[in-house]
Amino acid sequence: MHTLLAERRLPHHTLRTWEWTSSALGCSKRADVLVPHHRTGPLAALYLLHGFGGSRSTWLTGTRLAEHLAGRDLLVVLPESGRRWFVNDDRGVRYEDYLVHELVPFVDDRYADTLRPGVRGIGGFSMGGAAALMQALRHPDVFSTALSHAGAFEAPLRTGDPYAELRTARDTAIPSTEAHERVWGPSGSPVRARYELTALLAGHRPADPPLSVYADVGTGDYPRILGMNRRTARRLTEAGLDTDYRERPGGHDLAFLDQALPHSLEFAENRLGRSRPCVE
Repeated sequence: MHTLLAERRLPHHTLRTWEWTSSALGCSKRADVLVPHHRTGPLAALYLLHGFGGSRSTWLTGTRLAEHLAGRDLLVVLPESGRRWFVNDDRGVRYEDYLVHELVPFVDDRYADTLRPGVRGIGGFSMGGAAALMQALRHPDVFSTALSHAGAFEAPLRTGDPYAELRTARDTAIPSTEAHERVWGPSGSPVRARYELTALLAGHRPADPPLSVYADVGTGDYPRILGMNRRTARRLTEAGLDTDYRERPGGHDLAFLDQALPHSLEFAENRLGRSRPCVE
């Protein structure tokens, strides 16, 4: 049973907060949905995943997401996973199953009268950006467009704590070794192998619906993040995916995300507007 906990009218959208008990996670979960007041036709659904330690509210309190969405034919869904990734992790916490097999069907059903059937995108920041691409590659029948801002794409390859020196300099929203391995398991784990991007790209079949990918990163971001974004963009292009990669001024923070959102949202609206509905 899904319960509408709150409804708030914003200048251009209605914000609804839904709650239900997740079968995949065995606990109560909430998600926010932004529905535009005015639209020119059926909407595409766009799922946005927050960064490590964030929440569904990060998008609306830390960025001008609602303002950037004004006039766009997008219904935006904001789930949350706290300090867990949207993957089925090493401890058996099944956020991928929750996202793909619970949240997506609920939104499809609840907003069937306003959505284009089968037309969906997924995006995110940092942890969320990487998870968005992973899930788009794993579920091309569900998501046809992926957006990433400063994606932590090489999380499955991380060993130890490559950010240790940064922790003494400032507060960093980057998982410790313990927090990282709680999700990914030790080096060589099945979870790491399942979500490693090289393997995902190798398994992306030509017969799959075409995947469009937007990715950007700040030139002042951590060198490790900057490097993995460049490598990932190159791999996406080499794999023949429709890829738009940009480097912009900024660091690994919400200020960078806010400045980058208009570009990714434009890309999403353009690509999803061209998408052919999947056969349901």
